[in-house]
Amino acid sequence: MKTPNTQLADWLSRSTLSQGELARRTRAKAKEWGQAHIAPDTSSVRRWLQGERPRPPVPDILADVFSAAIGYRVTTYDLGLGDSAMADRGLVYDTSFTATVEAVADLGRADVDRRKFLAAAPFAAVAGIGPSRDWLLTTLEQAEPGPSVRLEDVTAVRNMFAVFQQMDIFQGGGSGRLALATYMNTHVFPLLRRTHTEQVRRALCEAAAEQTYLLGWMAYDNGEHGTAQRYLIQALRLAEESHNPALGAHVLAGMADQATLMGHPEEGRRLAQAGRAGLKKRTSPACLADLWALEARAWAKLGDKRAAISAVRNSETAYENVRLDEEPQWAAFIDPAYLHGEHANTFRDLEEVAAIKEHAQRSIEHAHKQKRARRGAMSHAALATSHLQRGDLEAAHAAGVRTLSLARQVKSSRTIEAVQDLQHHMSRFGNHRLVADFHERSRELIAA
Repeated sequence: MKTPNTQLADWLSRSTLSQGELARRTRAKAKEWGQAHIAPDTSSVRRWLQGERPRPPVPDILADVFSAAIGYRVTTYDLGLGDSAMADRGLVYDTSFTATVEAVADLGRADVDRRKFLAAAPFAAVAGIGPSRDWLLTTLEQAEPGPSVRLEDVTAVRNMFAVFQQMDIFQGGGSGRLALATYMNTHVFPLLRRTHTEQVRRALCEAAAEQTYLLGWMAYDNGEHGTAQRYLIQALRLAEESHNPALGAHVLAGMADQATLMGHPEEGRRLAQAGRAGLKKRTSPACLADLWALEARAWAKLGDKRAAISAVRNSETAYENVRLDEEPQWAAFIDPAYLHGEHANTFRDLEEVAAIKEHAQRSIEHAHKQKRARRGAMSHAALATSHLQRGDLEAAHAAGVRTLSLARQVKSSRTIEAVQDLQHHMSRFGNHRLVADFHERSRELIAA
């Protein structure tokens, strides 16, 4: 038996709307959202009041109706329609721009409030395939974007993106994410809800997509994969609205990386290939290099050595065409430290010891110059693995200790996972004193 929705009943009473008028206004609002097929009647409203949960995007439409009737913002949480429905909606690549804005705004509010249902939201194994297909089909049909719009509010949003991106690169995804979500809820989403010329709207969507992607990446780096996936899907939808194929391809790279890490390399491969298909080669060679690198990692996980090595070579070739002053701000992290680190992990999975060592050392060298502790930690872990594969426990222990030192400097679950993976590989040496010492040194970091 369903439990009556007393919250919805309370807001209906406050609004002084009858059940029939609520149904009429919901139908009208659905048409504004491009969802004319949604046609509730009085009996629909009665079922909602009795506890039936309307399917997305109806909760968002209802929130809009009540907001207009009462005169201030009413959310799906206020109506008792937020929890699992919102988490599910984060996986939907909605054709309605308005619905997309509200979906990502609700994600941000839930993130800031640290709502447990969002933190516990699962990673859906194939959820990225539909969005990547829809993005690719639309992108291939879109005309080339016009010149950049130099508007004060867009510039301010992009300046803040640069600040938060630096926090992520140097301090890890666990630093600054909630501050970024709060900033977006307070400043960015209100801008998107206003009426703009098409040119201004595209510029704002581009800036919002960049930041929504960064929220997803920060959640991913902090081990909150369900939250990350939902942010990334909504970022892809905003990127489509911006008519920027390079930005959409960049979001797909993040989705590919996550899918492979979560044990779904076939999906990771498809997502990376979709990004390459939609990316115009001259728009961002750095993004192309990243997509090839992530495809290589997926091929390595799938056990296809030839395809993985070919993809690594294509990544290196693409990066030769990079001109830093022509690359977008969001591509700042795609550099030798990052790419060599990714290649080291590809060759680690292929058990190509010499190649692991070569790429890991090059990544470490660049990361050290830039003081990038997260990248340095993960590349030292890869280097340690290459030593273990050669049977050199002493060298592996030394690289592992350096991994721990760098991992303590950032808030990143990926560095912790690198340490745990290294512990696993060391375990084949049994109770050796160096293994015991590394486990002891790791205990405090992993517990924290």
